[in-house]
Amino acid sequence: MDVLGNYKSAISARSTDKDILKKSQDGGIITTLFAYALEEGIIDGAIVAGPSDEPWKPEPMVATTKDELLAAAGTRYTISPNLYLIKEATRSYGLDRVGIVGTPCQMQAVRKAQLYPIGMRDVDDKIALALGIYCMENLSYQALEAMVEDHCNQKMESVKKMDIGKGKFTVYTERGAVSQMPLKLIHKYVQPGCNVCLDYVANLADISSGSVGSPDGWSTVFVRSTKGNAVWDGAIAAGLFETKPMEQVKPGLDLVTKLATEKITKNQKNVDARKTMGLKADGTPKGLRNPYETP
Repeated sequence: MDVLGNYKSAISARSTDKDILKKSQDGGIITTLFAYALEEGIIDGAIVAGPSDEPWKPEPMVATTKDELLAAAGTRYTISPNLYLIKEATRSYGLDRVGIVGTPCQMQAVRKAQLYPIGMRDVDDKIALALGIYCMENLSYQALEAMVEDHCNQKMESVKKMDIGKGKFTVYTERGAVSQMPLKLIHKYVQPGCNVCLDYVANLADISSGSVGSPDGWSTVFVRSTKGNAVWDGAIAAGLFETKPMEQVKPGLDLVTKLATEKITKNQKNVDARKTMGLKADGTPKGLRNPYETP
């Protein structure tokens, strides 16, 4: 079982753009790639998780400028329904080449929509660049609020950055306070669907990125598709990234492999347990079709 999926190359990288690095979660990979793709006409706009009226609650937005990309930079640890905007991006915004970023499950949905464009007519061929982010599990906004306010004793509006790593969920406030909670306490807050997901590193993206495996401030990048390879090579040629070979950085691909294996092994047990109860992985009884599932 190849837990890291198919990829052409794996690199540790960070953006050379100081404005992007200031706003980014780690190496600024996604923002830099979309900015490059916009500049080069590879995409006309990107669907990203932007800010909303509530602190740290993401809202899908179509970014067509670098400033709009910067407004959406950084990680918000709750799901953003980015696929919701695909039709709107192609129709209301009139985009012919759309970029989209998402978690592993969202990358699966993008590829399913391209293979079986039921309800996605005239959209499937307009997805020009799909960028994936690593994901162990995801949270509802209410769960995130409980973690920040009840466990970390901070107000959502006072938070400057959140981070997950080294076994802890960490909150940094505008006034310099740092609060943490052990990751093992997060599990009760996780979205149910995350417990049957068998992908940690967004196997189906053109390029996927996450902090695991690379030093602080850098990201581990998997270049997966021919399209992704062309975009990555172009961005490198334009001097947009500093890079290091994965074998020269710590903790390296061994940690990525370890976490991916842990997620898949644990969740495969959940999938198998559902089968023994006469359920499919999505919770639908066998023999009964999920109305949202492709026949």
